[in-house]
Amino acid sequence: MRQVERALIRRLCDHVGEEVELRGWLYNKRSSGKIQFLIVRDGTGLAQAVAVRGSVPDDVWEQCERASQESSIVVSGVVRREDRAPGGYELELTGFRLVHLAEDYPIKLKEHGVDFLMDHRHLWIRTPRQQAILRIRAHVIRAVREYLDGNGFVHVDTPILTPAACEGTTTLFETNYFEQKAYLAQSGQLYNEAAIAALGRVYCFGPAFRAEKSKTRRHLIEFWMVEPEAAFCGFEEILGIQEAFITHIVRSVLSNCEADLRVIGRDTAPLLKVEPPFPRITYDEAVEMLKENGHEIRWGDDLGAPHETDLSSRFEKPLFVTHFPAAVKAFYMKPDPGRPEVVLGADLLAPEGYGEIIGGGERIEDAELIQLRMKEHNLPEEAYRWYVEIRKYGAVQHSGFGLGIERTVAWICCLEHVRETIAFPRLLYRVYP
Repeated sequence: MRQVERALIRRLCDHVGEEVELRGWLYNKRSSGKIQFLIVRDGTGLAQAVAVRGSVPDDVWEQCERASQESSIVVSGVVRREDRAPGGYELELTGFRLVHLAEDYPIKLKEHGVDFLMDHRHLWIRTPRQQAILRIRAHVIRAVREYLDGNGFVHVDTPILTPAACEGTTTLFETNYFEQKAYLAQSGQLYNEAAIAALGRVYCFGPAFRAEKSKTRRHLIEFWMVEPEAAFCGFEEILGIQEAFITHIVRSVLSNCEADLRVIGRDTAPLLKVEPPFPRITYDEAVEMLKENGHEIRWGDDLGAPHETDLSSRFEKPLFVTHFPAAVKAFYMKPDPGRPEVVLGADLLAPEGYGEIIGGGERIEDAELIQLRMKEHNLPEEAYRWYVEIRKYGAVQHSGFGLGIERTVAWICCLEHVRETIAFPRLLYRVYP
């Protein structure tokens, strides 16, 4: 093959009438006698390359015939617009090089069972739908950082190995840390609360680990979470930040991921309705609504997935459920001064039945009260000594929240299960591949 300009499939629109080179993999092919249609993918999209017998050298024709599904290839050809072709463009083939001949590929262009696909997740991610979801995930993360970086939040890296739990000792992964006990982080929030006294507004972004034996469409054992925290920030202000944050993410995806949303068949009409203000109901109101709809729930019970699905299905926008009972929320949540049995906290439920994507609220800034809450939760005093200490040197009103990336992507993409929202999900009883 002679040297021609290399191009990406997603930029073929810039090269109509030009000869370019594509480097990628053979997604599929079909033949009709003297013509071979090769569907090429390069990670940015799909394009059709057309080889006409007699118009290409015999060795090129033979290599095209020999190439199998998922073989790595380099093709060159003249770009032309073709609405019937995948991606809307095709190459009139002038050159073909077989880089590696793939063995018989296990994932055929047909339906496969979930267990089979999960066993072959390292190959499943090559399909157009999975590529599109992963690109949307990448853009969600880009939009997250864009909003926070642009609104005065400073990124702070918090530990993965920690000496104590953030939200509950029953869901910790324990490890040996040089003859001491350490745990995989459930959250970076406690460290964020220390960092705000240095930087004002901060956020951490990274993996979180919960040893929850939950086998639902919303749970992963290892997931990614972004957690902003702000000093001199009360409950109402943090809810306003969440509204602006979610709206920015959704609008950014709609503006930049149109092609990928089409690939996965997402109806974007519901997403266009996401704008402030978001509706709010209290926990008290939520319980009454659920009872009226036949759910067996008592005041003081936490909301489960069926409850969240019911509530969020009633609204076209994300829904805040506020003022939960203190007993079902984390020890650091600030009690409502006018009603101390509930906290100044809120869960944000995504519409279309997707449930919680954000949990947050105002934190306790009083050292004595946080120590009392720790005793009520049987938390080890020594492991949290530093956390109490930050409240003794310039304590201020502060609030924050955590957004789960996978649940957010599942909602934006309208997916049935979070397992498709990350390249290599960690599920209950599944740690392969």
